[in-house]
Amino acid sequence: MPYDKLLSPVTIGNLELPNRVVMAPLTRNRASQPGDVPSEMNAHYYAQRAGAGLIVTEATQISRQGQGYFATPGIYSDPQEAGWKAVVGAVHARHGRIASQLWHVGRVSHRSLQEGGAPPVAPSAVRARNTQVFVKHDDGSYGMTDADDPRALEASELPGIVLQFVDAAHRAQRAGFDMIEVHAANGYLLHQFMATGTNHRTDDYGGSIENRVRLVVDVLEAVASVMGANRVGIRISPNFTGFDLQDDEGEASSLHLARELKRIGIAYLHLAEGDWAGGAPLSEDYRRTLREAYDGAIIVCGEYTAEEANARIEEGEADAVAFGRAYLANPDLVERFRVNAPLNSPDEATFYGGGEKGYTDYPTLDETERK
Repeated sequence: MPYDKLLSPVTIGNLELPNRVVMAPLTRNRASQPGDVPSEMNAHYYAQRAGAGLIVTEATQISRQGQGYFATPGIYSDPQEAGWKAVVGAVHARHGRIASQLWHVGRVSHRSLQEGGAPPVAPSAVRARNTQVFVKHDDGSYGMTDADDPRALEASELPGIVLQFVDAAHRAQRAGFDMIEVHAANGYLLHQFMATGTNHRTDDYGGSIENRVRLVVDVLEAVASVMGANRVGIRISPNFTGFDLQDDEGEASSLHLARELKRIGIAYLHLAEGDWAGGAPLSEDYRRTLREAYDGAIIVCGEYTAEEANARIEEGEADAVAFGRAYLANPDLVERFRVNAPLNSPDEATFYGGGEKGYTDYPTLDETERK
């Protein structure tokens, strides 16, 4: 069998996975309106992909304040929780496993998405230059617009940010999710706290690496107290440079964080590799050091082919590999890997927003063979 390591079972935390193919979180801007509620169409989309060892949902805002794009789903209201419960039920009905990715965008937002037109929040009042977000305009049309100037969060507000994650974790638990993934990557709020270019604070949450990582650790400890550390993961991207994010100590702070993950007992670290988004590739030395610092499962993500993914696992530098665009276009991706079949190509024009087209209508191998 090709890709025997990639397709072999693995235990992450206390969750047994039938294979090491993870569906990466993929923003699709298809939550139902009003209210950014997961719908029956979303449940069908995820159920189609239940063959993954683990599905990680699209990034899901933990509050209205945490939203950065129109029609991304939330997990802070009762209708949203009910919508996610239906999604989880559909995935479980096909014997799948699914994690909720909890998200606060921080400065990557616009007033039109915020409660009462408030400015977005951030560690420091540093605007994300050359960064656009997807909004609904006053005339009812949709489109991209520049991210707004953020305001700096007061120290007294930070426990409230942690509580937003806690409330979302309780809702995810009630909805039946198998795991929770805390989103601390790709230039969003928790990453903004860790990065030197976006965190200019002089209090206990700024300055040293330990201080800049502190809020992430606070969130992880709080979420683990709800779900159990062996059911919690985290996504990081040490070399990410999108959304005007600059960090002189990205790898160093991620290694400090990795040691904290080990202390807490976090189940997995999901490593988004920066080179696909303009950042420097991760060195082999860094990968080895990360393995030494953290004893949980490592999931890597970065436009891997099945062959490359299998090799990375064989080399011992990853326990599983996440696939994004490949999973978007191939609901039966694991089966295609199993028989070494060609993959559907994704349609970029339908990535964000819209309906079933480019979302639930990609053919499986069986459907292709019947034509």
